[in-house]
Amino acid sequence: MSKKLPDGWLSIKLDQLFEPRSTRVSPRDMPDAPYIGLEHVEAQTSRLLTTVPAATMSSSAARFFAGDVLYGRMRPYLNKVVQPQFDGLASAEFIVFPTLMGINNKFIHRRLSAGDFVDFACSQYEGDRPRVKFDQLGKFELALPPAAEQTRIVEKLEELLSDLDAGVAELKAAQKKLGQYRQSLLKAAVEGALTADWREAQRKHNSPRETGAQLLERILTERRARWEAKQLAKFAEQGKTPPKDWQKKYPEPVQPDTSGLPELPEGWVWATIDQLAQVGTGVTPLRSKIAYFNEGTVPWVTSGALNNEIVISATEFVTETALKECRLEIYSPGSLLVAMYGEGKTRGKCSELLIPATINQAIAAIVLEPEAQPSKAYLKAFLLDSYERMRAQASGGVQPNLNLQIVKSITLPLPPNVEQCEIMQLLDGQFDQIRQQQRAVELALKQSAAQRKNILKAAFSGQLVPQDPNDEPASVLLERIRAERAEHEAVRKPRGRKAKETA
Repeated sequence: MSKKLPDGWLSIKLDQLFEPRSTRVSPRDMPDAPYIGLEHVEAQTSRLLTTVPAATMSSSAARFFAGDVLYGRMRPYLNKVVQPQFDGLASAEFIVFPTLMGINNKFIHRRLSAGDFVDFACSQYEGDRPRVKFDQLGKFELALPPAAEQTRIVEKLEELLSDLDAGVAELKAAQKKLGQYRQSLLKAAVEGALTADWREAQRKHNSPRETGAQLLERILTERRARWEAKQLAKFAEQGKTPPKDWQKKYPEPVQPDTSGLPELPEGWVWATIDQLAQVGTGVTPLRSKIAYFNEGTVPWVTSGALNNEIVISATEFVTETALKECRLEIYSPGSLLVAMYGEGKTRGKCSELLIPATINQAIAAIVLEPEAQPSKAYLKAFLLDSYERMRAQASGGVQPNLNLQIVKSITLPLPPNVEQCEIMQLLDGQFDQIRQQQRAVELALKQSAAQRKNILKAAFSGQLVPQDPNDEPASVLLERIRAERAEHEAVRKPRGRKAKETA
């Protein structure tokens, strides 16, 4: 280490201090033992969420004992480090750091969770499946305090970080409540509760207005008229006389299935997305064909982008050749996008496209009919409220998906245009306040993270607690650890013919 260490401290590589436990056990041999998998440790917090009986597992497991530190070597950026206070078995994806005489493993636990160690671990792996080995981690240079100072550091850290963690927990609880409040507003908006007082005031004034049913009828009438005009233009272009009953070939949009649906507020009507919009999708051009992606300029949006409520850019681009040969459609700004499938919680997400772009087959694009354009903001609010319901509607096997027919058939309550405007005005006002509070919470969380980083940095550089000249130096502690290890090795590996014969 380049910086001068405090008196009594020692710079040492991790592999000079630790030999990870290498014992592997079949869960069948310890069926009642608690088992810890990577999924049982919360990322970044070192919190053990749960355990399962070892009997439920089949693969060989790592043996650990109370006080050992388990380091998650898969995707080290997740910072999954835990110190169980019980004996058990763990996934082989954990490196098990055993307890050592004179080493406070709570200190080691905190040290392996610190940001500089996470950065070091992440610098050691390569490839799509990031995993580190102890041989790589062992190169990390550790500043080791005397045993007594380790204890003082741990005590001070627990005092400071427990207060900090409590504050972070309150901030995250507030963050969650803001999200829940936002969802409750969306729910009230699309069920009519948000504008109940407004409707009552309108009723008292007895002011005439277009109902939701009349709005829907107008949309459907104009939709059919456009289709008929397009068909007539096609016949004229081909020099053909329109055949008898050609109007009967009009593709009727999906009708709403209102069975089991609740009664709507006065003036509202049930409609399907297919009645209000054209619904399409895209494809993934063949990646092996260089002409489809090389020097592409057309934004190509995939479902991962829909985790944000607006799409303002793309991470990949396709060529004009791809558009033509793959029959990709460019969707205009203002189109609403729904993720039909995707990783994790992506399926069912809704976003608004703010750039001209094409999309892949995991997305449904909703392009509203001209007469339905004023309903776009309301429809987006409805889709955001419908996230969980859309996920429940997905069909398929292990990974259920939405499809275009499901999206087209989604039934929504349609208010009159004038009431939609009132709904969005009320929502926008409340959402502005929520966004301000969310920004304040996010800032406080960033400040807490920075404070934690500073506390840990001070702890592991000797600046958190005072040094005591009476403490046994870490160098003496290390010599004792090495002597005990050598003695243990001698007992574990008897030498000479006589020893072998006795065995």
